[in-house]
Amino acid sequence: MEINVRAAVGVNLLVGVAWIVAFTRFLRALDDLQRKITQNALAVTLGVGWVVGFAYFVADAAGLVTYGLNIALFPALLGVVYVIAFVVGRIRYR
Repeated sequence: MEINVRAAVGVNLLVGVAWIVAFTRFLRALDDLQRKITQNALAVTLGVGWVVGFAYFVADAAGLVTYGLNIALFPALLGVVYVIAFVVGRIRYR
């Protein structure tokens, strides 16, 4: 059982590194304006992730959160924020 868990963690790390390399190549292939829009959307998403993540952590530690929150909602929130920021960037730089 322990070997399967280690293998799963190893595969997850390898796939994660491959994803980072592929995304870096994707960003390099974009033109300057598209890269700027994408990077701005990623920066907004990172900022929202930090603020919401730490706010939730502090609220939970203070006992202000009275219900369990499904962790799958966090990446979904970040995905929605990224799409909105990307669309706003596209409209802004028309």
